[in-house]
Amino acid sequence: MSTTIANAATVQPKWILIDATDLVVGRLAVSIATILRGKHKPDYTPHTDSGDFIVVVNVEKVQFTGNKWEKKEYQDYTHYAGGQRITTAKEMLAKKPGEIIRRAVKRMMPRGPLGFKQMTKLRLYAGNQHPHQAQQPQELKLTCTKR
Repeated sequence: MSTTIANAATVQPKWILIDATDLVVGRLAVSIATILRGKHKPDYTPHTDSGDFIVVVNVEKVQFTGNKWEKKEYQDYTHYAGGQRITTAKEMLAKKPGEIIRRAVKRMMPRGPLGFKQMTKLRLYAGNQHPHQAQQPQELKLTCTKR
């Protein structure tokens, strides 16, 4: 029995569609990061991009547990003096709804060229429409809702 090592020539990425309606952000991000890295496949190889493309729709309908809508803060820095910007989760949802999920997934991915390449396979859309119908994404039902 030989061990299968995946490489760029043998990997066949699929397209997966996830509806984020009423899903908890952290639990959704764990599932997305696992699929982006390819850890859900039996031929997972850590040094190869063996993950799938993910299209997430309805990102404006995600949920947080507890009172994180008011308490959770996102911090940015412009690299100028006094350039620190702090945004609450509720404000982030109003301005850029996909950024909440993108930041959660990004912090679960490896830092480096491979992780950056895998993050480009994540597509986030507010609303139910997306421009990836030609790729025929398979819908994945997740059950990471509030308890």
